[in-house]
Amino acid sequence: MRTDPPSQLPGGVARIPQGDEAELAARARAGDRAAFGTLVERFAAQARRVARAVLQNPDDADDAAQDAFLSALVKLDQYDPRRPFGPWLMRIVANAATDRRRRRAVRQTEPLAPELAGGASHPDHDAELRVLGERLRVALAQLPERRRLAVVLFDVEGYSHAEIADILGIPEGTARSEVFHARRALRVLLQDWKEEG
Repeated sequence: MRTDPPSQLPGGVARIPQGDEAELAARARAGDRAAFGTLVERFAAQARRVARAVLQNPDDADDAAQDAFLSALVKLDQYDPRRPFGPWLMRIVANAATDRRRRRAVRQTEPLAPELAGGASHPDHDAELRVLGERLRVALAQLPERRRLAVVLFDVEGYSHAEIADILGIPEGTARSEVFHARRALRVLLQDWKEEG
């Protein structure tokens, strides 16, 4: 049986296999910067998506994700290695994004205005996907924050109801309910999509 050599991180540090976040967290807690860098690399895109579900702005989402990673680094001693790392981190991300949104709301009261391109004269597949993506973002923005986060965590990120409950600090039954109601609301908000297309 052929085994590939482990890939290397910058500085010649071997990359840890995908499922070993607890080991990476322990090494990072002990001061191993490369281990924490690997965790950031693995979860950066997911953190941005979760932050964007709260903030609806890619730049703010990037900033919130960065804030969350710094906060996670400081709080690594609070992580329970018997539990999955992803939900623990995504809870920090959701909190960081919520805090940023609250601070932003205090500074400005600018409404979210969807900027749909007027007149799709050449409705190719990419243009349709962009419009659908924008419609979905607008629809998600109409949901209450906890419901929006629950459905993004479930349908986009693939977390279980139990993990979502842990991330959001709510009972599992409430997490199930939030996902159910979010999906139902999105179906109503997007019901005319097929008729338009």
